Amino acid sequence: QVHLVESGGGLVQAGGSLRLSCTASASSINIDAMAWYRQVPGKERELVARITRGGDTGYAASMQGRFTIARDNAKNTVYLQMNSLKPEDTAVYYCNVPLTTPWGIKNYWGQGTQVTVSS
Repeated sequence: QVHLVESGGGLVQAGGSLRLSCTASASSINIDAMAWYRQVPGKERELVARITRGGDTGYAASMQGRFTIARDNAKNTVYLQMNSLKPEDTAVYYCNVPLTTPWGIKNYWGQGTQVTVSS
């Protein structure tokens, strides 16, 4: 029902910037929240930032001030601008759309995009 395609990952030096994009294909579905998560091997996936259709945002504490989430509702696209990147930001970043169903929340995920920050 919802197909997510991410782009923009890559290799960057510490202190550099990257911009991730994620476009959702969702016929006849009004998407409210969109989010970015990240995961490193051996650890749980963690929330990076989220944004509602109305533009309300929330960030994980360690990303506050360095990362900015934005979206284009007309394009069903969410962006993550990452500045002042640190080696510990190295992870696979996933786009997420949580949809409310009569049976609870159904999460849709993108395929993930690798971000590698070298020291």
